[in-house]
Parts: sequence; structure tokens; C-alpha cells
Amino acid sequence: MLEHINWISVAVASVATFLVGGPWYSAALFGKRWNEAMGDSATKPGHPAKVFGLAYAFSFIAASLLAALTPPGATLADGLRLGALVGTCFVASSFGINYQFANRPWSALFIDGGYNIVQFTLMGAVLGVWPK
Repeated sequence: MLEHINWISVAVASVATFLVGGPWYSAALFGKRWNEAMGDSATKPGHPAKVFGLAYAFSFIAASLLAALTPPGATLADGLRLGALVGTCFVASSFGINYQFANRPWSALFIDGGYNIVQFTLMGAVLGVWPK
């Protein structure tokens, strides 16, 4: 299951977290609305090295599983499809369950769920086109 994984492509796909997340949660896009929806709880960030380091580590874990699910010989279309499915059906829907029990607003779900769909789709694209 892991023998076909190109770990360099996983490392590169993990950077998708930042390529998507930076603009997504900026004030120019959804940052202000997300902070409001979350009750401004995100305005007290932790130490940047810890936050970004752990974000990359979690992204690497997620990209590793996505790479394991990506068959050898996958194409860009295969990677896009798999990433979008994982982002939508596993990640965003899991957020939906949690947010309902936490009584979070729909706007927070759409922002966070949308981010994960885009993030995993981009990861899938990287893994789909990278030579195995």
C-alpha cells in the first residue's frame, strides 16, 4: 500500500495547506467572517512556529493517506476527483457533524468545509500529476 508513494510529492502536496489557507482565511476572503462565526476565538493565535509546524505535520499525514489512496499511474483528473471526494465526503462532512453538535453557524461550516474541499483537491492534483 505504501510502496508506490513518492514522499517528495507528499511533502509538496502538504504545502497546499498554506497555498490555499493563507488567502482563504485572510481578511480579503473569509477571515473576518470566519472569526465572527467562531466567536472571535481565532484572534488569539499560538506561537507561529508551533502553529505552522503542526499544521504542516497534520497536512503531511493527510497527504500521505491521499497518496496511499491514489493508484499508480493516476492522472491529473484522477487526483482532482479523489481529492475532491475525500475533501467533501470525509473531511467537510465530518466538520458538518462536529459543527452541528457544537452549534456552530452554517457560515463556519461552509468556510471550513470549502477550504478542505479546495485543499484536498489541490493535494490530489499534485499527487495525480507527480511521477510515481
